[in-house]
Amino acid sequence: MDMPDATQMFSNPGDEAFVMAAWERFLSGGEAPHSVVRHLVDTSWQRCLDWQVDPTLGHAPPPLDEHLLYSLQRSHRDLVEASAPVMADARDFLAQTETVMALAEPAGTILNLEGDPATIASARGIQLLPGASWNEMICGTNAIGTAIEVGQPVQIHSAEHFCAGIKRWTCSANAIRDPRDGTIIGVIDVSGLSESYNRHSLALVVTAASRIESRLAARTMELRYRLLDRCMRRLAMLASDGAVVFDHGGYPIKVNEHAEAAIAAAGGDLSLARPKRILALAADSALTNVTTDLPHWIQPDWIEPVIDDGRRIGSLLIVPFAQRHSTARRVSSASGRGAEGGSTAGFERIQGEAPALLDAVDKARQIARSHAPVVLLGETGVGKELFAKGIHHASQAKEGPFIALNCGGLSRELLASELFGYGDGAFTGARRGGALGKIEAANGGTLFLDEIGEMPVDLQPHFLRVLEQGEIYRLGENAPRKVTFRLVAATNRDLRKEVSEGRFRMDFFYRVAVTSIRIPPLRDRPGDIRRLTEYLVRKFATELGRACPAVDDEVVVALCAYSWPGNVRELHNVVESMILTAGSEVLTLADLPPELRERDEPIRAGCDEPFSPGGSGTMEASEQGAIRSAIAISRGNLTSAAKQLGIAKSTLYQKLRKYGLDRTLVEIRDQGR
Repeated sequence: MDMPDATQMFSNPGDEAFVMAAWERFLSGGEAPHSVVRHLVDTSWQRCLDWQVDPTLGHAPPPLDEHLLYSLQRSHRDLVEASAPVMADARDFLAQTETVMALAEPAGTILNLEGDPATIASARGIQLLPGASWNEMICGTNAIGTAIEVGQPVQIHSAEHFCAGIKRWTCSANAIRDPRDGTIIGVIDVSGLSESYNRHSLALVVTAASRIESRLAARTMELRYRLLDRCMRRLAMLASDGAVVFDHGGYPIKVNEHAEAAIAAAGGDLSLARPKRILALAADSALTNVTTDLPHWIQPDWIEPVIDDGRRIGSLLIVPFAQRHSTARRVSSASGRGAEGGSTAGFERIQGEAPALLDAVDKARQIARSHAPVVLLGETGVGKELFAKGIHHASQAKEGPFIALNCGGLSRELLASELFGYGDGAFTGARRGGALGKIEAANGGTLFLDEIGEMPVDLQPHFLRVLEQGEIYRLGENAPRKVTFRLVAATNRDLRKEVSEGRFRMDFFYRVAVTSIRIPPLRDRPGDIRRLTEYLVRKFATELGRACPAVDDEVVVALCAYSWPGNVRELHNVVESMILTAGSEVLTLADLPPELRERDEPIRAGCDEPFSPGGSGTMEASEQGAIRSAIAISRGNLTSAAKQLGIAKSTLYQKLRKYGLDRTLVEIRDQGR
């Protein structure tokens, strides 16, 4: 926020007679002389004239009745509670100053009034009372209403007021802003009769507003921590649905890994990098109807209020991903599981024989021998965390912990405390003794930062200092703590483009991305789908204590033909869903989700090699199946098939002759005619 010129900020009592004459001339159709009337006042007078404010007005309209005032105070409870100690102080230190302090909501209605008793009695004459509106459109130029209009500290003295009956007063006010997005949520004002004019009253309201904003920020953080504690178990139960946690003000503060895709599928848009408030989800909002004021993509029955100590402290929005899964929500916990189903692991958990994948694994093994930071590049669900664990277990840091944090699932404030931890008493509600951050927790081991491209720009230099100096400062502490860890980061963004567009710092990029590994998406390695399916069927059948089912060849062909926007993680979910709901010893097309089995041009030829539930199929059998799948998907186009397999076309010809698949090629081409 830009501050006004100091010469324009303060009133000059010595100019009162000139200002009064300028006001009379202004009302007669003339222009106020700029040498006498401050620009702030002149422009406010012009607004009042445009709004047809009555310049003869002697006071504000009558205040709200007691019941309506109480409702208004309740709807602004956070503001009232945060300002309570400031107003209590005003009751004492303004007692002998012939001034009062008023707290108003963002439309200009006074919520509370404290200060000198004699001045409060005088204030009744102009309705400077709780429940009265001092909006500029109603009462003309005044500190409360004008501060709302300009969003800056305002001092209005005597004749500078637009309405005649208020010109005996002097007042200073400043807007109170929401620490989450900077919007004006209230005004703090100090007023008195003209004789009480003091330049310092403007400094007083600036300081008071800052105190209230600090208390609001601390209270917001406290409630958000309590909210996340309440939501963690519920979030862990969700495996395929999107989830968003909204704080009590209706601001999104955490999303799960499925939220972005689920919200997009529902026709919505939501980003923690640029959080937008949904007022209908504000816990104390009296101005909205949750059934009519929600964005078009949110259904009311998706909202779960979060209650703590009898008070609603936020909301959990569950967005069903019906477009991806036709079965009921998975209820098993997804914690501790990699994208391809492992719980711990080195590179042996990475399933596949595609050349691009094997190259990525080889590069990761080589990089693991060093201590240099590495960035894993790839789409969501390709298995970046599995690669990160592989690097950890193959490196010197394997004796230490593996700590993971998603930079895209938390608001800026929560991400800072999650990364750096905080000291004792850092904010209201902080744990006694402080809390360990993820950086400290990874000391001696590996820190895996997923979606590092989502890290706010203003946090990046603080993390850069940790990397360069090996020291961390907890929030609220001045003493450094030594840390040593291996950094593995991951992103699905083009970081170079982010740097060029100013969303990622160049110095941070070159420190973090010393080297990079690109992990191919599943659609670029269709030959691995059979192997992955075998692995996952055995895995889930074992976990559920069931016999390992056979898989119909048409199922594998359908899996090979699908584009897999969610990559290996989506295949993981699809196979587990099939195992959970299968009614026979064979998985058929009927067990697949609709989007995988309902194709305009169903593929009838392809993976003819029978599926081996016991895993006894040879490498050659898997390779033959992959070749058949690629040829079927490409409708016999060998150039396209070779590209999908990640091999040269000449190599594909050799494989066809080796396995005697020339006849299969002819059959597929005949079917395509």
